[in-house]
Order: sequence, then structure tokens, then C-alpha cells
Amino acid sequence: MSSQGEDRALIFRLSDNVPEVVRQVLLERSWQEWDEDLHEEYDWNLHWRTTRFRVSDYNQTMSWQRLNHYPKTDAITKKDCLARNLRRMRGVFGPTVYSFSPQAFNLPNDYTKFVAEYTKLKQAEPDKPHFWICKPADMSRGRGIFIFRDLGELTYDCQAVVQRYMTNPLLISGYKFDLRIYVCVPSFHPLTVYIYQEGIVRFSTEKFDLSTIDNVFSHLTNTSINKFSPSYSTDKERVGPGCKWTLSQLRTYFHQSNLDDRMLWQRISNIVTLTLLCQVPTVPKAPYCCELFGFDILIDENMKPWLLEVNFSPALSVDCQADLLVKKPMLHDFVEIMNFKESDCERGGQEFRASKINASYSATSPRYSRTLRRRSSFNSKPSPRGSMLSTGNGKEDISTPTNKNNNNSTQARVSTSKPKEVQTPRRRYSYPLNRQSNPPAQVGNPGVNRTETSRRVSVSGTPTSMTSSRPRRPLYQRTTNPTQDSENKSRAQGPLPRVGDFILTYPFNEATKKASWPNVDQRSIIRELQR
Repeated sequence: MSSQGEDRALIFRLSDNVPEVVRQVLLERSWQEWDEDLHEEYDWNLHWRTTRFRVSDYNQTMSWQRLNHYPKTDAITKKDCLARNLRRMRGVFGPTVYSFSPQAFNLPNDYTKFVAEYTKLKQAEPDKPHFWICKPADMSRGRGIFIFRDLGELTYDCQAVVQRYMTNPLLISGYKFDLRIYVCVPSFHPLTVYIYQEGIVRFSTEKFDLSTIDNVFSHLTNTSINKFSPSYSTDKERVGPGCKWTLSQLRTYFHQSNLDDRMLWQRISNIVTLTLLCQVPTVPKAPYCCELFGFDILIDENMKPWLLEVNFSPALSVDCQADLLVKKPMLHDFVEIMNFKESDCERGGQEFRASKINASYSATSPRYSRTLRRRSSFNSKPSPRGSMLSTGNGKEDISTPTNKNNNNSTQARVSTSKPKEVQTPRRRYSYPLNRQSNPPAQVGNPGVNRTETSRRVSVSGTPTSMTSSRPRRPLYQRTTNPTQDSENKSRAQGPLPRVGDFILTYPFNEATKKASWPNVDQRSIIRELQR
């Protein structure tokens, strides 16, 4: 049983493999960590996992709780699903709109189509080599990826995606790089998107060379691979040691090299929105979720951005200076967007706790009469927001069937097992961000100074060639604050234009706001993006 002091603190639960920086951030915010010996099964505010939650986790979540993943986000976070959905959207809205991802084929289903395209290119340009990259559909961190030129070199033993390999990437002193863009989605219904204006630039550790396509250190930018390169610690020309920059360093490089990046960031913002539009129809309404995605973007020599993939649970480990500068402040701001308020510390209050104790007692005591047991079930934990996973028409999309009159329903909800995902929390902030359902009033957390929120990690040793005295400008410009929506009282206040360094990129005007609720109007949204 938690103490009275703990009742006034927010509590988090972590799965076993969550990076330590997540715990550090929450402890710094005066949170406390859930402990199976001290807290009840339901006595938490934030459950953070690197893997997907179960259907029952969504159905049983209470109003004071948040989960860090939405259900059914495979449409964009699995490589084969992303390729299929982008191809579908390209067929509906035209190749001009959805031309931001390299041509892709899902194997084995699209093998015949791939061979036809391969043969067509070979016959059209027999003297020009064409390169392809093969990626296992369900693997991450660069595992199983290889580049090939001849069809005979293609071998696979699992579901895979074959893409046209980008042979003209923008290089910095001969080194290939891509961008890890952090995207926060606090709501899919209506769609609300924030993009973090900092990010990670990931470099290969050997110079780009198409004559050595087997050299992973030359063609792949994954840190998990390049940290084993002999050149990883070498002070490489312009890039420096290691394999990462921050986006601020990249912007400084663009400025010093007279590269015009004014349209680049807006195009990246559009890519994020257009990609998320693939996902919106398949995600059930889950108003107490908030997710962080990692978009991998490659820039070609013409300064055009290309989407490579979308990462579920992007890596948050801190391995170098760039990670420290970006990830820890970003996590602070991400927690702010979750919009915890003062009353969430009570986690249902004393009456709810008493009802849980009574329900637990009735489940174990044989002396209660049938009538008393039924009465206890009426006092058990309140219904979890109707159906958290309901569709727009009010029907449940995925839920666990329950019988409200079943005397054992309370007993089934009282878990006697000891969950594995437990660890320790500390400092909380509250940011008045509107939520999808029953938005809370703007209540700040007690004893928290807003200046603490703006605190940023300062790390010495940043390469002087990569710093700039110019004030940092936002990467993304569409930050207008949507006005009050009179159509639905539950959305009385629009999302804030900025939360820390997260910039609101969607909705960006009244038209896109209306096109997102109550049903998403993809065609109207795309029309606004093209203006």
C-alpha cells in the first residue's frame, strides 16, 4: 500500500529493457517508480514499454493513466506495411503527392512485380548499373540488410522489403548520412502532430563508394553497426570522431556551406503528415496514449528528403554527446505533452482505493453472501472510459467481452501475479495540452518552476566548426494555434503551438483542423499541404 506522501506523486512503470535515460528523466521530475511491494497493480500514472501493449492493457487503462504506445500502428512502423500503404496512397492521390519514398516491393508477394521492374530498367539502360537494398521486414538496427545489383544476388529466407537504393545522397566530406526525426503524436482522433526541432544526424564511418556495396560502414548509417567500425573513433574530415551530429550542427553546416535549406524542413514536415495519414484510419480511439515515433530521412544531392522508414520505440540510449544533447531534453518535453495534472496524483482517490480493497477481499473471502459480493462488484474500479479502443461510430474496435452483472468480473480484474516490468520515478511538470476526450483544466503541478522545464543539458566539447552564434530558428514553420472548436466541447481548447522544443506541425490552420474531426478527410488535408 502506498503512503500518503506517495499519493501526491506521479508514479511510473517501466518494462525491463527501457533505456535508463527514461528513468532518469522521470526521477528528475519528482516522479516515483512503481514497486510491486509498495503499490497496487493499478496504482500508476505512466506505463512505458519498448514493446507493444496487450489489448487488455488498453481496455483497463484509467483516466489518470497513460500508455506510451497506441494500438495497431503496424501500418507505418513495419517496413512491409509501410511500403504497402504508401503504394496504396500513391494509387489514390497520385505519384506527385506520395513521391517521397523510394520504390519498394514486398517479398515474397511482390517478387514477380520486382522482377518485371528490374528487367524493365535493365533493358531501358543496359549500360547503367541499378542498385537495390533488401531489408528484413521485422528487423531493426541494420540487421540483415544488404545491397545488390544483380538479381542473382538476391536471397532471403523471411519476409523482406526490396527498395531502390539511393545512389545520389547528399554527402558531407564524402560521408553518407541520414536524419532521425522525433515525432510525437498525442492524438490520432483528431490527428495532432508535434515534431522535435532537434534530432540526430547519423553518419556512415567510411566514405560513400558504390564500388564497395558490401562495405556496411560505407553504406549504412546505423549506430549499432558503425560503432564497430575501425574508423569510429577517428577524427574524420569535417564529421569528427564518432558517427553522430545534432540537427543544430547540420543546420550550421548548411549555413556555412551556402546550402539553402529553407524548403527542406517544410518538406520533412509534409512527409511526416502524409505518412501518418496512412495510419489514422486503422488506429482505434485511444485517448490516453501518446507515442514517440522515429522517422528516418535521407537527403539527396538536390536537397530533397526521402522517407526510409518509421521506427516504433526509437532508440533512446545515450551513447555519445549528441545523444545527451538531444534525447534527455526531448524526453522531458515528451512527458509535458502527456498533460498530467494535479488530480492525477490521487489515482482515483480514497474511495476508489477502498473499493479496490473491498473487491479484493470479496474475491478471497468465502464468508460473504452472494448479495454482498454483488454489492462489492458495484464498488469496484470504474469502467475504463467506456471503450478506450472504440471506433468513430461508437462501436468497440477491440475489447475484451465483459458481463457487468457477472459476480466474478471484479475478481478477474484483481491480478495476483507480480509483473516483471517494475523499476523507480521523480519530478513532474504539467503542460496544459488539450486531450481528445474530457480535456483537463489547465492545472500546474505543485512546487514546479517552469524554468526547470526549459533547462537544457550543457555538454562541453562541441566542435567549434559546428557551432553558430546565430539564434536557432525553428525547423518547422507551421505553428499556428488552432482556435476554440465549438463543434465538440471535449475539444474546447486546441493543442498548443509549442511544448518545449516540440513544434506543432499538424493541424496548422483551421481547414486542417476541421478536416481531422470527427472523420479524417484525407483529400482536404492533402490539398492544404499542397498550398
